[in-house]
Amino acid sequence: MQFNRLGSSDLKVSEICLGTMTFGIQNTQQDANEQLDYAVDYGINFIDTAEMYPIPPNEATYADTERFIGNWLAENQAKRDKLILMTKIAGSGLAYIRNGSNISRDTIAEALDDSLQRLNTDYVDVYQLHWPNRVSPHFAKHWPWRTNPHDTDIERERDGMRDIVQGIGEAIKAGKIRHWGLSDDTPWGIHTFLNICRELNVPKPVSIQNEFSLLHMKDWPYLIESCVFEDIAYLPWSPLATGLLTGKYQNDERPQGSRWTFVQRQGLFRNTTEAHEATARYLEIAERAKITPAQLALAWCKQVPGVTSTIIGATSVAQLKENIAAFDITLSEDTKKQINQVIKRYPMPF
Repeated sequence: MQFNRLGSSDLKVSEICLGTMTFGIQNTQQDANEQLDYAVDYGINFIDTAEMYPIPPNEATYADTERFIGNWLAENQAKRDKLILMTKIAGSGLAYIRNGSNISRDTIAEALDDSLQRLNTDYVDVYQLHWPNRVSPHFAKHWPWRTNPHDTDIERERDGMRDIVQGIGEAIKAGKIRHWGLSDDTPWGIHTFLNICRELNVPKPVSIQNEFSLLHMKDWPYLIESCVFEDIAYLPWSPLATGLLTGKYQNDERPQGSRWTFVQRQGLFRNTTEAHEATARYLEIAERAKITPAQLALAWCKQVPGVTSTIIGATSVAQLKENIAAFDITLSEDTKKQINQVIKRYPMPF
């Protein structure tokens, strides 16, 4: 297992991060225990979750993923100090979570205490802001005319970010979190938080996790360049494009129990003709390389300069084993050349 430093922190994390958003809907507690046991025994020390999980989010299952992990930690207390555990505070938009309120100093204090209790731990290694308070170009809003920066009150946004940083600083001083990070944010968000951290003398964010895959690479090179230059770990989530890159949704297939059979909060915006056409090409490349489509996508993600650790998820230990094996694969120059040709043809398929 390869380990990399997590941004400017002193933490060494495995190049594979176990994503857990299926725990509670697609996976039972027993399933979760089996995945956690296998991942940790294999050498993965990096686990990502969120108070909003499982996905798709709903009031009935709210925070069950943290509860599942907390139940496992209660039975594996000796392993806690060897793990790097991340969770996230949800932003506005979900009425059943703090009445849909924005992230703030006050909501951080409340949400963090609740997460610590559910997780059965005294501290979180990395506490993340799940998404910005402002509207940002994520979840299909990166297409032209989906957002308008003039709609944001910039000074109000900065004031809100100062309030957040103060809350983060208080949590660090209290020992409830060791470090903090961003999620679903932009270069402006990164640099504004960096400036505010210097202004308020609060430790800077050590990581950011954004959606990144062969079908969604808007962060490369500009945001990833910012991360490398500012010593912030870049953590891709959904490197398989919610399973699309495995090929299981080709020809309008919907395997029983798969993610696309559930109602999606943002809709199936990845389900486009261009995305399926690009995926078909990647399936052909994987066949020629004699690896699975999932392994092609994950091995590609790993080799992108600036990627610190890739967040992978699975609904079975068999899928988890297949995905983990991808990180022992080195793509040939010919395979990478074939991939580049598809990228040029389908640069933004969803």
